[in-house]
Amino acid sequence: MSTPTAHLVLALSCPDRPGIVHAVSGALAEHGGNITESQQFGDPSTGLFFMRVQVETRAPLAEVRAALEEIAGTFAMTFTLDEVGRPVRTLIMASKDPHCLSDLLFRHRFQRLPIEPVGVVANHPDLAPIAAFYDVPFHHVPVTKETKDQAEAELLRLVRDLDVELVVLARYMQILSDRVCQELAGNVINIHHSFLPSFKGARPYAQAHGRGVKLIGATAHYVTADLDEGPIIEQDVERVTHSDDVAEMVARGQDVERRVLARAVRWHAEHRVLLDGRRTVVFP
Repeated sequence: MSTPTAHLVLALSCPDRPGIVHAVSGALAEHGGNITESQQFGDPSTGLFFMRVQVETRAPLAEVRAALEEIAGTFAMTFTLDEVGRPVRTLIMASKDPHCLSDLLFRHRFQRLPIEPVGVVANHPDLAPIAAFYDVPFHHVPVTKETKDQAEAELLRLVRDLDVELVVLARYMQILSDRVCQELAGNVINIHHSFLPSFKGARPYAQAHGRGVKLIGATAHYVTADLDEGPIIEQDVERVTHSDDVAEMVARGQDVERRVLARAVRWHAEHRVLLDGRRTVVFP
């Protein structure tokens, strides 16, 4: 019986220097690899090189990984190697707003979003019916000032027990501690509204309406200890006018948040996002 063809995705970064592409493509070719997609970028400001390659091969994934590890030391290279389209085990966190949670679960079920939702964690019980509709386990983990440490311990326990690879804050209205941010670094994506000018605190859309803004938007980014300052993955905006009331602005803002978060999650799950210091390189 012939060995089935595997479709693999390789994403890498290393200091930029001659010979990287030749070495990588050569290692893949030596293992019968046929490159089906390739993107690369050299950042002159950091001196780093980034590359994403999809390759078809009959060689086992472990064998291809071993070949890449041989050249990784030469180029001080970090890389990931995975199967194209493998669903990423994902824990979704939410509070009361349903739009981002329901959108991610809908896209997973009907639009082939490459994630495997293994649970929904919420600090309120309101969204349990949405999780139940999509047959995803729901975990109500209340958070107060007094119970925040216990709640985060429960979150980390779930991440370990469920073999979670990605955590998505789908309008989860709690701030994660520095400890959690560090333990899950590079694997937590957040979505938040972003306006020009920026409006923080309660009722941001009402504040934006009161100032007569013309653009509303959203930003998806990786979570770091610096609140809302993690590397940005995706942003988008929607134009509004003086005739739009607060309710209309909220509806349009939620549409932008859904789109931006879904793109960020898809690109992360497809290994299209690479960290470049405080920035990201995205190969859409």
